[in-house]
Amino acid sequence: MVASSPVVVVTGANGLVGAAVCRALVERSARVRAVVRRAGSAPVLDGVTEHVGDPADEDLAREVAQGADAVVTTVHPMGSSREVQHRVGVEGTTVVARAARDAGVARLVHMSTAGVYDRSAGVGDLAEDGALLPEGSGDYPDTKNATDAALAQVGGLTTVLVRPPAIMGAGDTSVWNTLRPQAIGDGERRVNPAKTFAWVHVDDLAALIADVATGAVATAEDPERGPVAGGTTPVVLAGEPATWRDYLGTVTDALGVAPEWTDEPVWTGQLLTDRARGWGWMPRVGRAQAMDELRRGLTTRA
Repeated sequence: MVASSPVVVVTGANGLVGAAVCRALVERSARVRAVVRRAGSAPVLDGVTEHVGDPADEDLAREVAQGADAVVTTVHPMGSSREVQHRVGVEGTTVVARAARDAGVARLVHMSTAGVYDRSAGVGDLAEDGALLPEGSGDYPDTKNATDAALAQVGGLTTVLVRPPAIMGAGDTSVWNTLRPQAIGDGERRVNPAKTFAWVHVDDLAALIADVATGAVATAEDPERGPVAGGTTPVVLAGEPATWRDYLGTVTDALGVAPEWTDEPVWTGQLLTDRARGWGWMPRVGRAQAMDELRRGLTTRA
């Protein structure tokens, strides 16, 4: 365990995940150094201090890492060009990791993604040791895989790669509660309804990240019990089983449009969360609650 009031750096603290992590850390009596690019965009919470700049700037990275107990990295410009995703996601995150190591930070918690796994039709259930997508699978999975590999090369840290699927939760920058529904309203609504919709609520995701960052989850020799000290440990998170009938059906119903169901072969497995549960994590937000939050948000915006 770290000190009773640990100091935790959070990059991308104004994003959907970053802001939720800041809230969860404050609830755990942590002091948070929130790194954001725009002044005044960090969460306004007791115990949170704003640091403005590019987290990939070596001087800023070294400054915020000094005296910190943990660093949480959440920045990845999904949807940007491959060049930008590589520069910000791979190179920038590695700069932060090296600064953390050099400052003697105990833990680095990186927001990876379950999107690095091969979830082709017929693959079946997946745990942390599932097959990763090969190079050339797309800008996002390629650069996320490259980031994870680069972090594993930064020695001297206990690194945790948190791998969530679709992240549910209200917010202007929320992909699945805001941005994807906009695309669905514009006509992108063709999918096999039986396809697995793997998801986790942002509050449950933030809870696991905060527990790892504050040391509430102790290190262990066995990764099924906790992060491996001095190593790199992936951990998969997911909420209740759901399908695209649940998700797309909710969105199209709220928007007053019709889904376009298809029947091509799709992935129907589940993301297994035994490791996360072995660390003491348990999702609190169920499928019905998440979909109701989604529906209410879309109905209000309409």
